[in-house]
Amino acid sequence: MNEFRVYALRYAVRDARRGEHFHGYDARAGQSHPTSYYVWLAVSERHTVVVDTGISRTRAQGVEGLDYRTSPVEAVAALGVPADSVGHVVLTHLHYDHTGTAREFTSARYVLQRAELDYWTGPWADRVTRERWLLNDDDLAHLLAAREDGRMTLVDGDADVVPGLSVHLVGGHTAGMQVVRVNTARGDVVLASDAAHFYENLEDDRPFPILHSMTGMYEAFDRIGQLAGGPRLVVAGHDPEVLERFPLLGPDVAVISG
Repeated sequence: MNEFRVYALRYAVRDARRGEHFHGYDARAGQSHPTSYYVWLAVSERHTVVVDTGISRTRAQGVEGLDYRTSPVEAVAALGVPADSVGHVVLTHLHYDHTGTAREFTSARYVLQRAELDYWTGPWADRVTRERWLLNDDDLAHLLAAREDGRMTLVDGDADVVPGLSVHLVGGHTAGMQVVRVNTARGDVVLASDAAHFYENLEDDRPFPILHSMTGMYEAFDRIGQLAGGPRLVVAGHDPEVLERFPLLGPDVAVISG
């Protein structure tokens, strides 16, 4: 069987303002708008895949206002999945809050879009200061070493990672942003990650303000809708509502499909 069980694991929360999360000023920009930080776990009969690896405990200490509840690795292990048993780690993009514990998945093959790696190792990233602060150099160095060791799959566009789980290049938020489609008993689930931080981004057609391409963000919204088996099968990347829209296994664990 190629059906997966999928979980959203929240490991941190932070209070923020609406103006931090939606492009363009409006009268509600100063209102409180909490953000949640997740990693995602997909398990089938034959494969275990982690999608993104969150913020490391060390980096979390420097993030103002962050309530860091557990390490992403500990959150995955609490579901009976030790880090060294994970076969693949899909990195949707290379921002620090998605790569922070990648090195702890010691047996995993990393899956990344070539466009994402090319951007961050190319001539422009250092000059685009609005994006550069989001990269962790140590995480990038680890991933480059893993590539030299043959532990990385670089993808150009859409590709199957394992039967029942695929990645899809959407861009927008970053040069090589990818989303993950997972075959489940409920239908095709899309883990949107930062292609759609909040459901409101999608539902109001309003991009997140940290972006690589405005038109790419809108294209990503459309592609998410095309890939998912329905709007109820989209999992936003940082929205506390994930834990309201799906059944809970625990206070910080949503069962997207069991």
